[in-house]
Amino acid sequence: MMAIKVGIIGGAGYTGGELIRLLIHHPDVAVSFIHSRSNAGQPVASVHQDLVGEADLQFTGELNDDIDVLFLCLGHGESENFLTQNKIADKIKVIDLANDFRLNQKSKIENRKFTYGLPELNRDEIKTANNIANPGCFATTIQLGLLPLAKAGLLKDIYTTGITGSTGAGQSLAATSHFSWRSNNIQAYKTLTHQHLGEIHQSLHQLQESFPGSPSGVGGVNFVPWRGDFARGIFISSQVPCDLSLIELNKLYEDFYSGHPFTHITKEPVFLKQVVNTNKCIIQLEKVGSMLVVHSVADNLLKGASGQAVQNMNLMFGLDETAGLKLKANYF
Repeated sequence: MMAIKVGIIGGAGYTGGELIRLLIHHPDVAVSFIHSRSNAGQPVASVHQDLVGEADLQFTGELNDDIDVLFLCLGHGESENFLTQNKIADKIKVIDLANDFRLNQKSKIENRKFTYGLPELNRDEIKTANNIANPGCFATTIQLGLLPLAKAGLLKDIYTTGITGSTGAGQSLAATSHFSWRSNNIQAYKTLTHQHLGEIHQSLHQLQESFPGSPSGVGGVNFVPWRGDFARGIFISSQVPCDLSLIELNKLYEDFYSGHPFTHITKEPVFLKQVVNTNKCIIQLEKVGSMLVVHSVADNLLKGASGQAVQNMNLMFGLDETAGLKLKANYF
């Protein structure tokens, strides 16, 4: 098989940097260009200094149609503008890492229809898709903790909290992303109004039509996100009333994720160091009385962004789903 030729738009940010790191070592990929208007002509390693000695690549300000797939690592709302302003050949597949096309009512632009790219939910559809809307990081980690319950029709109102690292805020500086603010500090934000609620509801309704709340993100999932005092990773705890025993629930989850290589169930307490620098999501279930608590952990830049985008590319091109993604957690 000839190498898949890849282009990247918005290669200077966190998700762009992680995508480059994965793709330059992918056995079936050749990176054709990395686009960045503000860094055009500069070595990629001058921005992503973890890539010094890894690849002799330069940012470009030009587009090139001689590619098979285009990754959009732009800010939310910018992907739609990019595709409107630039003619991308129909033969080129597009994987968008922003939130522009994740909701069904916004999933089409001109002749491009986007498939929601959560492999544990839509793997068969992804295999035949030409365009993918990559899920959000909080959305991925919350959904993976809840999908088996939705498939079994067991979801009622959900109360979930989640904490994310500073890389989840992107590379642009803001008052709450400075080290001096983040250090020894946490804060709740976007309480019950987070932008990922819509896609979470959409996926849960896909499996359980009776789930309370609306696909627009009103009711059903009551989510309080937190800013954490660490660089990367997401830890989610979702509370759901449930009458099944813990033994029954663990089997339900294990059966649902059987054959999905990156989502794992454990009976031991989960923690971020198990998943940081990997494309894994690890889930632990706890039961107290009639209340089930689902803990799910993932790396916001990998399974929550660039790693999942590569996983989707693998599926779209008929590759081994794990190609280029067999990563070990740092742990120490």
